[in-house]
Amino acid sequence: MAAYEVLRAVRVEDAYANLVLPRLLREHGLTGRDAAFATELASGTLRRRGTYDAILDACTDRPLATTAAKVVDALRLGAHQLLAMRVPPHAAISTTVDLVRDRAGKGASGFANAVLRRVGGRDLDAWLDELAPSGSDADLAVRHSHPAWVVAALREALDGADDELAALLAADNAAPAVTLVARPGRISRDALLDQVGVGGGGTPTALSKRGVTMTGGDPGAVPAVAAGDAGVQDEGSQLVALALARAPLTGSDARWLDLTAGPGGKAALLAGLGAQRGALLTAVEKQPHRADLVRRALRGAEGVAEVLTADGTDPGLEAGSFDRVLVDAPCSGLGALRRRPEARWRRTAADVDDLVPLQRALLDSALRLVRPGGVVLYATCSPLLAETRDVVAPVAARDDVTLEPCPMPVDAPGPLPGTTQLWPHRHGTDAMFAALLRRT
Repeated sequence: MAAYEVLRAVRVEDAYANLVLPRLLREHGLTGRDAAFATELASGTLRRRGTYDAILDACTDRPLATTAAKVVDALRLGAHQLLAMRVPPHAAISTTVDLVRDRAGKGASGFANAVLRRVGGRDLDAWLDELAPSGSDADLAVRHSHPAWVVAALREALDGADDELAALLAADNAAPAVTLVARPGRISRDALLDQVGVGGGGTPTALSKRGVTMTGGDPGAVPAVAAGDAGVQDEGSQLVALALARAPLTGSDARWLDLTAGPGGKAALLAGLGAQRGALLTAVEKQPHRADLVRRALRGAEGVAEVLTADGTDPGLEAGSFDRVLVDAPCSGLGALRRRPEARWRRTAADVDDLVPLQRALLDSALRLVRPGGVVLYATCSPLLAETRDVVAPVAARDDVTLEPCPMPVDAPGPLPGTTQLWPHRHGTDAMFAALLRRT
């Protein structure tokens, strides 16, 4: 039932599964193996929705799109149990049919029973061999549960490395481990590793010297996370903040700016790094509720000047007054599909077109606010060329800007010389893009 409610919240309320799931687990009193089962059932179903919809469509005598959404949610859960989990077929079918009967009535339950018996007549590989036999974008979309337009955009971002495309799509469907960051001046990585302990399976991250990976357990139960001394943050996001702090700079280095700070993870890391050098961070966030999240993330941190609720494209700050500026631009989020699988079904190509003008405006604003000789790091959690190369290239061509090598501890060339593009299938991180620009 908890997994069903997650799918409903995602569909009806535009909720994110990773945010709503912990609350629903608590409400249903699920812990241990029961919580792990519900988590896999909900998250796995969302990841493989496109695949299951194609299979379900092949098992009905009417288009799946004409079936009530609440019934489709239940059918997807049943398909995941039958095709991807170690649930006995009779149990997967009977529990799903009972759920449909409870939510949609006896007639719908008979329909669900017939459909799921057809689904369970073959294993997943057999279904994929029939429905997606080739390597075309359309078949890869079914096989790896991505919208076809996303498959095409990722193929372009990989610059023709078609042999990697399937690996990338598969990596998007692999549940990632939880990654923590030890915030400078508050806790060391070794101390954080001690707190995570054997039960959490803590290991140091390979690329970020501040990161710890958990292979089990609840990150909220780690004392440092509860106290705000550490936070949950993907290793790629950590590398973006560390790269801005690592960029060479002459002259003043006292004022740092996070121009799009919500929900506050990078701001908290930057504040700690800046405090170690005597720098103060100003954080800007347009949405009031996200600005509150930034304030919460920065609570108790040194190195904070202020948190402003303001539009990053025109925040009312003095031009040329900052030494380092981060633009973690609002984007499609298609680089974090491992963590937010439902995002692939919410975004459209038109959404990307709508986001690009905002990304360009934020980068222009950052270059106005940074002093001559100062640096701006533009980042997106998206590898799409429209949001990376096509935003940075026109700015890098300006007479008063130079594009410089992004100081990353990994060889991860981006679509422009000196830029970085991380990939889940290559680096085990979200697909973060980063470009370092210096105002001349």
